[in-house]
Amino acid sequence: SVRWKTVNQSKYNNRIMGSGELRPAGHKKTLRTFAAASFLNDMGSDIIYPVWPLFVTEFLKAKMTVLGFIDGLGDALVSLSQAASGYASDKLKRRKIFIWTGYLCGSISRLGYAVSTVWTQLVPFKMLDRIGKIRSAPRDAAVADLSTDGNRGRNFGLLRTMDNLGAFVGILVCLALFPLFGYRRLFALAAIPSLVGAALIIINIRETRPSERKIFKGMSLRRLDGNLKLYIVLNAVFALGSFSYSFLLIQAKRSGSRAGFVPVLYLIYAAAATAGSLPFGRLSDKVGRKPVLFLSFGVWGALCLGVLAAKGPGVGIAVFVLFGIHKAALDPVQRALVAELCPPAFRASALGAFQMIIGLCAFPASFLAGLLWETLGPAAPFALSLGLTALAGLLLAFVNPPRPSKSALP
Repeated sequence: SVRWKTVNQSKYNNRIMGSGELRPAGHKKTLRTFAAASFLNDMGSDIIYPVWPLFVTEFLKAKMTVLGFIDGLGDALVSLSQAASGYASDKLKRRKIFIWTGYLCGSISRLGYAVSTVWTQLVPFKMLDRIGKIRSAPRDAAVADLSTDGNRGRNFGLLRTMDNLGAFVGILVCLALFPLFGYRRLFALAAIPSLVGAALIIINIRETRPSERKIFKGMSLRRLDGNLKLYIVLNAVFALGSFSYSFLLIQAKRSGSRAGFVPVLYLIYAAAATAGSLPFGRLSDKVGRKPVLFLSFGVWGALCLGVLAAKGPGVGIAVFVLFGIHKAALDPVQRALVAELCPPAFRASALGAFQMIIGLCAFPASFLAGLLWETLGPAAPFALSLGLTALAGLLLAFVNPPRPSKSALP
């Protein structure tokens, strides 16, 4: 297991231990550091995200298929980087270096976007941005190690709340400064928060190796629970229909939303996701992970039906409220359940492998959505997603997750 301690709590010898045994002050301090860095990184990301589809398709004059290719490629690289970093983190018994390096990659990539003049130049910087996700599996494993079954959903919910709050603030910055700065200066500004987040991890967190020296032999499929295998499969099925948010933004514009209102829709999404992440995480601690996941799939299905059945500018607002609720219910619970279904010694590896599979499915999902959009019409990708969501929900019925315990760290 990996041990951590916050620098200014060292006098209390507060350490984060792989078994989840720790003293409360160190536990809270480290979670706050992770949360602050996550807030800053998502703030930087979401200064860009609301105008990203328009930047690619209108400013750089690329086609929808290109947008789908770039977004899908980014999602695929996320998956590979998380799998590699998760395995390396467990093997080396190190978390910190992957986390701060990931934030630094995100910062550099945004500077690259700012100087790009044609869409092909975006590709290497998109790759760097997504490779920055090497932070996710080690960080999520650390959060899981900090937690018990009785508060794991809450802790992941806190992290997602700060992610989404950062997105909310980032969108406000985008709305306020985009008319003044334009794309390039705005993207350069977006590089700063992630740089500060990397500094927070470097300065505030000190990591030490555990005293025991155990040989890490790697994660074997034979040692994984059958429920985890089925859970990975059903999430892969869902991911095949869970295309990039860019398609929701473009669809909203087609339904009558003005181009200047598109960032507001993303703001609505961020507000809904921020408000829901911690409550849904806590709910999963009380009633179990599975009911909350069913709810998440159901909300996404309602979103697809709404796009298929309704028209008009008001549809965009409803769609992004549902999108925020869906993400708030999905993200914290999805990762918490992976951490509970896998052996503790392989948490970073399992979380990384899970995200790898989801990301590899996301690449064809976004590319196929762009292809269906251009060949069969905008309704086609939403119809396909609705069917795949129903199949994923059916498979989820056969997963038997462990029951959350009543115990929780203070």
